[in-house]
Amino acid sequence: MSTNTIKMLQQRNIDVEVSCFDEKLQISPSKQNKENSHHMKAKTCDMSDLIKMLHKVEIQSTQQGDQIEVEQDSTPKKQIQQGKTCRYIPLRSGQKQTLVEEFQYREIEDENQEPQKGSDYKDQGNVSLKDIYKMHVFGQPLQSEQLHWESKNIFRFNDDTPQKRKILQDINPSVLETYNNLIEYREQFQNSSDYQYSQRKINKVPFKVLDAPQLQDDFYLNLIDWSSQNVLSVALSSSVYLWSAYNNRVTKFCDFGNNDVVCSLIWNPMGNQLAIGTGSGEIHIYDQEKMKRMQIIEGHSARVGSLAWSGHTLCSGSKDRSIILHDPRQKRQTGKFEGHKQEVCGLKWSPDEYQLASGGNDNKLFVWRMGSQIPLAKFSQHQAAVKAIAWSPHRHGLLSSGGGTADRTIRFFNTLTTQQLDWIDTGSQVCNLMFSKNVNEFVSTHGYSMNQIVCWKYPNLQKVTTLMGHTSRVLFLAMSPDGETIVTGAGDETLRFWNAFPKKEEAQPINTILLPQMIR
Repeated sequence: MSTNTIKMLQQRNIDVEVSCFDEKLQISPSKQNKENSHHMKAKTCDMSDLIKMLHKVEIQSTQQGDQIEVEQDSTPKKQIQQGKTCRYIPLRSGQKQTLVEEFQYREIEDENQEPQKGSDYKDQGNVSLKDIYKMHVFGQPLQSEQLHWESKNIFRFNDDTPQKRKILQDINPSVLETYNNLIEYREQFQNSSDYQYSQRKINKVPFKVLDAPQLQDDFYLNLIDWSSQNVLSVALSSSVYLWSAYNNRVTKFCDFGNNDVVCSLIWNPMGNQLAIGTGSGEIHIYDQEKMKRMQIIEGHSARVGSLAWSGHTLCSGSKDRSIILHDPRQKRQTGKFEGHKQEVCGLKWSPDEYQLASGGNDNKLFVWRMGSQIPLAKFSQHQAAVKAIAWSPHRHGLLSSGGGTADRTIRFFNTLTTQQLDWIDTGSQVCNLMFSKNVNEFVSTHGYSMNQIVCWKYPNLQKVTTLMGHTSRVLFLAMSPDGETIVTGAGDETLRFWNAFPKKEEAQPINTILLPQMIR
């Protein structure tokens, strides 16, 4: 121990003996100090004050940079164990210790020693000085039931307090039951898939970008489609290219040369035939495996800007304002719808293939049925061309549509009651709409003036995320067969792939008495 430390202790009428015990520094009071213990108790200097004082002295000595050297002492252990004392292990220089390791005290017990009168700390319920010290420094509760000591740790909260028990008794039982039910419901909801789905994060950066030179910047065309066999078709001017999601391979499928231009394309439900609408009004049907044209369908006098399959029936919308139904197997027309006064730029069949929705440049949205020349419903709420059309796979009869630059709204209709359900102003031109196959959400692509892609929740119409990246109108949209990925095409001649939706949950097995869990 340094001389400065000894002098400071002597100024406080404390004699100190320094000994080495287990190769660690140990401070114990001398006989003179023990004889003066009654005098110090009368001055209300308890053991805790001594501990704090010793700690302060050692901190002052270490700050002065003195190095403590301890030699082995020949003092017998009986001399040390004459009373209940403690020893302090200081933080040595060059060592890193935690708070608990820094304040280590060893209790030296003497069964024959009786507690002194006037002592502030009495041996009630076998409470040791070590427990009291832990309570002072660390806020740990005492193990004794007789000695009640209030913890000074404000961050510790005891749930089983008399105050809380009294509060719970005063609460209305029905209110308390409702609270417990809400807590239980919250735990169940946090463990559910809906909560995990709501906490998902959508990457706002496309995971793949492909160049698409000569991709036409025309609002009324539909130039990309994703087949059920995971092949993406893209129309670039007069040529059609195929991109395989399995091997990232790009193949030139067909080329019309200078004779014609591609205005629309769509895969059949099986994914083995591709229908291509041209600027001359013809429809070419190709076989994917053979990469050979099967037939040419005529009937329109102007460009075919929209196509839609329903089983083996192909529906086409043209600038000549007509909608024609074709059967490629019989190579003949099976129906024709006329009602729009301008170009038909959007066609979509309902999931049950019972209703056909058509949008036109006359700002009208019609709903048709097979076998009838009169539309089932006419909606005229839009103030601009209706190209974006989507049916919900989660709710029967739910149809959504989006308007052009002068409209900027997305509207929702019930085709069973022919009533408008809701609408929202997006602030920009709506180019495409598509519902997710896996969750009750939909995605919209926009043009003037923000060129963004927005994922929405339905029916609350809250934005899930906004995807930016295109520098021109996002005119084209397609979805992968698994419903997780979308691809967007824009006038900036790029195709961008986004992970927009989560995976489809697997169907849970039904556990009933009639359906056993195992076959034995």
